[in-house]
Amino acid sequence: MSEVKFEVWTEKYRPVTLSEVRGQDEIIDRLKAFVSSKSMPHLLFAGMQGTGKTTSFLALAKDLYGDEWKDNVLELNASDDRGINIVRTSIKDFARTKTVSEKVPFKLIFLDEADALTKDAQHALRRTMEDYTSNVRFCLSCNYSSKIIPPIQSRCAIFRFRPLKREVIVQLLKDIAIREKLIIPEESSTYIYDASEGDCRKAENILQACSAIAENVTLDVVREVVSFAEPTELYEIIKLALAGNFKSAKDKMSDILVKYGLSGMDAIRQIQKQIWNSPDFDDKLKVKLIKFCGEYEYRLTEGANEFVQLNAFLAEVVLIGNELSPTK
Repeated sequence: MSEVKFEVWTEKYRPVTLSEVRGQDEIIDRLKAFVSSKSMPHLLFAGMQGTGKTTSFLALAKDLYGDEWKDNVLELNASDDRGINIVRTSIKDFARTKTVSEKVPFKLIFLDEADALTKDAQHALRRTMEDYTSNVRFCLSCNYSSKIIPPIQSRCAIFRFRPLKREVIVQLLKDIAIREKLIIPEESSTYIYDASEGDCRKAENILQACSAIAENVTLDVVREVVSFAEPTELYEIIKLALAGNFKSAKDKMSDILVKYGLSGMDAIRQIQKQIWNSPDFDDKLKVKLIKFCGEYEYRLTEGANEFVQLNAFLAEVVLIGNELSPTK
């Protein structure tokens, strides 16, 4: 069996040039202009994972430097070293040296997950950006630009990457399926999009996992892979809680978490989507329920116990249901 069979598809099908990047047309047009002029400011890429931030940077570097791009680019992940030392050592050492390219007068430093840097490290980085601007352009990538200090934001051109649209990911999945000799019905690619929520990397990983099960990627195959609860089951949990049946709602939630291998965060996010799309709930009820979804999602991100928080969420829903039917 050939070794290519085991290649990770997110790398195998990663765009090489800016022209190949999908779903961020306005951003790509501006980056192409930088390549044409051989001049650019510091950059700040902000947006959720899987929207093309790293891919766009690598494509920009390859378009700028050609085959010499690796000699002129430093890639760092700020989550590996969040402190000031990453600025004082790796970044400064690279920034001090001149570019080896005859066509482009500067080198590039890509700092992924820059929002993981401590405030002290960010202030040191701000000073480095000023001192070495003749040699280097920085590209910072983050999920939340609000976690980057204002002095750095003001020194960068900010690009906000949006989740990829349904038609972009569906077409990408079809293209990969053709090259990998897979059959993927429209309903399966749509289901993968729903599970990925606009995250291209996640969508490709789901498709590759499905391909290991069958060449015909049916809806049942996708459901087996994505650990995505059926909307009707989640909707039933909310209805039970609103009706005051806390124990039934709690037991069903536990069953679903085990059955599909969901995390508490997955459950809250999927419940939020069902609430928002429900035709049975009026806007006032939706607002109340979604408010609690946000509160309990935040608690989970802070490391709270999943089962306790999900039960507490269901208890809040029961109380809302009692307010709607005070005679019960």
